[in-house]
Amino acid sequence: MGTVVSLHAHPDDEALLTGGWLAQRAAGGDRVVLVFATDGGAGLAGQTFAQDALGRSRRAEALASADALGVARVAWLGYDDSGMAQAPTTAPNRFVDAPVADVARSLAAVLDEEDADILTGYDANGGYGHPDHVHVHHVARAAQQLAARRPRLLEATLDRTWLLRGLRLVRPLERLLPGLTLPGDEIYSDRSDVSLRADVRDQVAAKRAALGAHASQASGGIRTVALLRSLPRPLARRILGREWFHEVV
Repeated sequence: MGTVVSLHAHPDDEALLTGGWLAQRAAGGDRVVLVFATDGGAGLAGQTFAQDALGRSRRAEALASADALGVARVAWLGYDDSGMAQAPTTAPNRFVDAPVADVARSLAAVLDEEDADILTGYDANGGYGHPDHVHVHHVARAAQQLAARRPRLLEATLDRTWLLRGLRLVRPLERLLPGLTLPGDEIYSDRSDVSLRADVRDQVAAKRAALGAHASQASGGIRTVALLRSLPRPLARRILGREWFHEVV
């Protein structure tokens, strides 16, 4: 048995990118620890929240998601959500503005407390390019080097082959779909850069439950959480039943 520390930028990222694999590790007896850089207070939401209320709501959602995945501990680094590159926030403590070395020391302290065997971060593109996700990539790599016992580093990603084909078909319709912003081609990872393809079909129910915990992120336009939750069971097993990682060696 071992310990997995999984770093994420915002609540719901853990379910979207690593939910099945984390649930699988927890079910197998590993200790799983979630670390969130921010509370996701700048995320989109279908309802109106008072100042700071969305962040508080998303913290509660993260705890419910953690329960669904079998997570043993949830830790918060305490930074503000930086917002998207095209819509940045003006918060005083934005994660993207925090020096990598400072955040890495805080994460390394968690790694040392847990004597972690595995750390997860994000690929070099930060998935779809969110500034906080790109920052997670740099912080995880730096923290691995600072840990007293260097953990194995797996960067959560997607095999972008079919995703890019789908995006190229949908882009002509983007202006007709309210609430949808499509990324460019520099997203996630080429198939050749994927080191670990995890079959998590046995944990699709747990992953869907974790996604369902993030109710604030399931409305307000076309939302990934809502789309994935609405998939018929056979299709859900096919789409949610694989997760991908790039191992840093």
